Amino acid sequence: MTETTPAAVRVRFCPSPTGNPHVGMIRTALFNWAFARHHGGTFVFRIEDTDSARDSEESYQALVDALRWLGLDWDEGPEVGGPFGPYRQSERLEIYADVARRLAEGGYAYPCYCTPDELAGRREAALAAGRTPGYDGHCRDLSADQIAAFAAEGRTPALRFRMPDTDFTWDDAVRGPLHVGADHVPDFVLVRGNGEPLYTLVNPVDDALMQITHVLRGEDLLSSTPRQLALYDALRAIGVTDRPTPQFGHLPYVMGEGNRKLSKRDPESSLGMYVAQGYLPEGLVNYLALLGWSIGEDREFFSKEEMAEHFDISRVTPNPARFDLKKCTAIDGDWIRHLSEAEVAARLVPYLQGEGLLSEPPTAEQERLLGEVVPLIHTRMDTLGQAAPMIAFLFTDDAAFTVDPADAAKVLGEGSGEVLAAARSSLAAIPEWSTPAIEAGLRGALIDGLGLKPKVAFGPVRVAVSGRRVSPPLFESLELLGRDRTLARLDAALAG
Repeated sequence: MTETTPAAVRVRFCPSPTGNPHVGMIRTALFNWAFARHHGGTFVFRIEDTDSARDSEESYQALVDALRWLGLDWDEGPEVGGPFGPYRQSERLEIYADVARRLAEGGYAYPCYCTPDELAGRREAALAAGRTPGYDGHCRDLSADQIAAFAAEGRTPALRFRMPDTDFTWDDAVRGPLHVGADHVPDFVLVRGNGEPLYTLVNPVDDALMQITHVLRGEDLLSSTPRQLALYDALRAIGVTDRPTPQFGHLPYVMGEGNRKLSKRDPESSLGMYVAQGYLPEGLVNYLALLGWSIGEDREFFSKEEMAEHFDISRVTPNPARFDLKKCTAIDGDWIRHLSEAEVAARLVPYLQGEGLLSEPPTAEQERLLGEVVPLIHTRMDTLGQAAPMIAFLFTDDAAFTVDPADAAKVLGEGSGEVLAAARSSLAAIPEWSTPAIEAGLRGALIDGLGLKPKVAFGPVRVAVSGRRVSPPLFESLELLGRDRTLARLDAALAG
């Protein structure tokens, strides 16, 4: 299979604003973006919002925000404009009505008066007879009297495309040469009886008018390709476009648990989950790029710019790709460690504000503490969201400070009082409040003085002061917390 690339590549990402963005959708956007950037082409962002019953403005804004957050900039589309706008299909209805009329006048489409019950009945009969189910052409050649009779019944016709009696072949950019027989592609509806245009019409019309050269989309849309090929021929015949048919490339499914297609209902499919839990956009983009494509040489860590530099559609596999949340999280951790400590601190601010740990804007003291604690946790995080539980003790007033009950039950039980008392006594006596002095004091009192092993010695102190068994390194944490606050928390633990 050879990739053919015109001088001016134009690709599009055209989601419907229904529900929240999901990772399969974003993977499609990413591959289109990378293809356009690799070839110096144009990435068009188009909103397919002709389904008035399901589309929402909230979902539209979520789509825009998602691409902005991921850094997938578009060259034409909402908020950017372009020469082929508008880029929301709800604002292009007059265009679709005109094209539908011209298709009907040219004999490429016809009115269909069949009711849903009639269609279902004939489908069941076809299945019972062993025939391929699908529209049987019942209204293809109605006489004027038949049309008048239907109209007298009050039936409102849909507009159905007249498929040619020919087989279809095309060279898929991902799957290679494909062939579909004419008997598997029945006539299909372009416009509902209420005048609402369907995806089957608006999508190819916009691709033609926006001069799209490559259609890279999900495998679930593969079966609609013959219909679009036929419609493109009709659009050229009636003068809507003189552009060649785009090259199609169908991206592999993204599979979830149990080797089934990842759906919007799966928790790991929601982009919002990754934003809320503090995944980096760089990390998520990096992982999604690996779902069906490889940069080569067993390399798994790269930026979206590096992806664009190396992106070759022929390296996209047609085989399903499995979404592995653990691997996604691990790659995100690699990206956190790739960032500088100052950058990590800056990106943590909104998450800590969301947890009520930082003010808006942060105070100078909060900024100082954050800057000093990030080096202690930089290599311990896989997501930004993991930081808040680890460092909350530093940003929580003593009056509001609490100890995790489960951790307290495991560590602050019988016998911990002696440990905490010895720790408090030694810490109160050290001359300077520094990490080396704190470590020397606690080791002398608990390991040398009480003969305890480090885990047994330091566990109660960690939980009493940080509230959790998992925290940044203990001695450094106590230095950041300060002498007074450390002693006050040990006192509270002893009193409790």
